[in-house]
Amino acid sequence: MFKILKKVELSDLVTLFEIDAKDIAKKAQAGNFFVLRIHEEGERVPLTIADFDREKGTLITVFQKVGKTTNQLGSLNEGDYISDVIGPMGLSTHIENFGKVVCVGGGVGIAPVYPIARALKEAGNTIISIIGARSKDLIFWEEKMRNVSDTLIVTTDDGSYGRKAVVTIPLEEFLREDKDIKLVIAIGPAIMMKFVCITTEKYNVKTIVSLNSIMVDATGMCGACRVEVGGETKFACVHGPEFDGHKVNFDLLMARQRMYPEEEKMAMERYKEMTGVK
Repeated sequence: MFKILKKVELSDLVTLFEIDAKDIAKKAQAGNFFVLRIHEEGERVPLTIADFDREKGTLITVFQKVGKTTNQLGSLNEGDYISDVIGPMGLSTHIENFGKVVCVGGGVGIAPVYPIARALKEAGNTIISIIGARSKDLIFWEEKMRNVSDTLIVTTDDGSYGRKAVVTIPLEEFLREDKDIKLVIAIGPAIMMKFVCITTEKYNVKTIVSLNSIMVDATGMCGACRVEVGGETKFACVHGPEFDGHKVNFDLLMARQRMYPEEEKMAMERYKEMTGVK
């Protein structure tokens, strides 16, 4: 059993948990994820590791309440226990001194991009960070990102905070004006990562994306996280979750994410009926 030591509601839909998980925290690296089950009969849920503290033996995850299980997870409180937590899983981010790197986080993707930006900064890179969301209430960890960045740009789609723009607008400005940018790392909704890659491809700048959002079982056994990368089939959980964004077939990826909307809707409706959640 794994105890929830801290719970923070970052917005109506986004929740942060700090979990007592000493063995995982000891080995966690930027880019890793973990899998949890709320109880013994619960489904496996892969979540990204947003931060970790080796001394305290804790890991932090940030998740969005979308379907039945994430809403059920969000109903837990400090002091509650999660049945199973396994990890760290996935290939960690390749960290070296590239020179100048742009880290782009969209929505909940701000959380997993943070430890990557921190690790790259510690390796001696100059870090330009761009974080964005639909509106001000969905922006979080601005100060944490600022602390590991040489430059930080905040955007919102509706202009309620920071710059009114999507993340690709300032990204293209940086790419156009600064030829020293060697790498872009983007984590967020698939559509955002797709357009980040379209933008960077014009400037021939290598771009890494994280496809953690398509994972289900997270062991390579279910095959649900199949993605086409460079014309080859890969599994996001065992071959990734990070891939060369210029080789990812995002249209196929997004089609796969839309495969089970009715089943997801039915599961959520049954959960509401059983719990009285509105």
